[in-house]
Amino acid sequence: MVNNDKFRFLYVTSVVLSFFNVVGLGLGLTRPNKASWKMDSRALHIRSPLARMMFTKHIQGCFERSKVESYAHKWYESNDELFSDDIRSFFIQSNKDEETDKFLDSCYEKSDWIFTQLSKGIAKAFLSFFISQTTINGLLQRGSMFVCSSEQFRTLASIDVNWKGRSMLDLGAGDGMVTQYFAPHFEEVYVTEMSTTMQWRLQEKGFKIIGVEDWTNGTYDMISCLNLIDRCDKPITLLQDIRKALNPGGIAIIAVVIPYKPFVEFGSSQNVPSEHMEVKGNTWEEQAESFVVDYFIPAGFKLRSFTRLPYLCEGDIHNPFYVLIDALFVLES
Repeated sequence: MVNNDKFRFLYVTSVVLSFFNVVGLGLGLTRPNKASWKMDSRALHIRSPLARMMFTKHIQGCFERSKVESYAHKWYESNDELFSDDIRSFFIQSNKDEETDKFLDSCYEKSDWIFTQLSKGIAKAFLSFFISQTTINGLLQRGSMFVCSSEQFRTLASIDVNWKGRSMLDLGAGDGMVTQYFAPHFEEVYVTEMSTTMQWRLQEKGFKIIGVEDWTNGTYDMISCLNLIDRCDKPITLLQDIRKALNPGGIAIIAVVIPYKPFVEFGSSQNVPSEHMEVKGNTWEEQAESFVVDYFIPAGFKLRSFTRLPYLCEGDIHNPFYVLIDALFVLES
């Protein structure tokens, strides 16, 4: 239960924010359902939909964080008995660590920036008629991702904190937040990105941008391809190109959401890839193994390690973050 001072603050705020009523309805800030009402009857007396949402959000938020702590371990759980003998020994168990917690802390903090979230929600609703979701995120500086921490990367790649490589390439780097966890280990960091606004964010971080048609002209000690296989038009060709662009002894870091459901944001009018990947199985374990056996090994890779990780994305005014489940593979050239 919130104390009276917090309740008075939210109630007074409803007067200030009353002009957002119509906008609030347009953003989905509607009357809470009956389950929410039961949580605190005082929400019934707040007439402004926006202020009512703020009040309910505060009440529910107290519970949401504790729930995350209770079920977050499930993001990493895998049944290794479902793997074949050929790949079981390559699986590494991961766990939620300090950098993951820091990202989640940031998500909760930003979700509580009510006016910022409202302004971005309004802008997103308008811009979505004209530009892609990725471009909107780059323009509004929202929706940053988290795939793996620095320590998780080092464990999977079998390197220590002092290891240095010459060059790395991050394909489809987005705003570069994930790239930053790898960058300290390389003298030169190159990135590709289709979205112009995301390219702005990458330039701000000092990364060297390569054209999406030009990266195959060079070679690299490491290539990361995180959650791009299921978003590109020709995933099989992409794997072959990655293999060819690795220096001898180089590694590829590939992450893909499971269950595998391809959706092409750029380059396909129907949002379906022109190259079809027949990923087998229904469970996370079965599909992870199918990627290795049916696609990575035929492309010329050797498996070094793999793990199960949450693919986290900054949320909005309704949810502090969103999560999908990744399989992350470290492959040798």
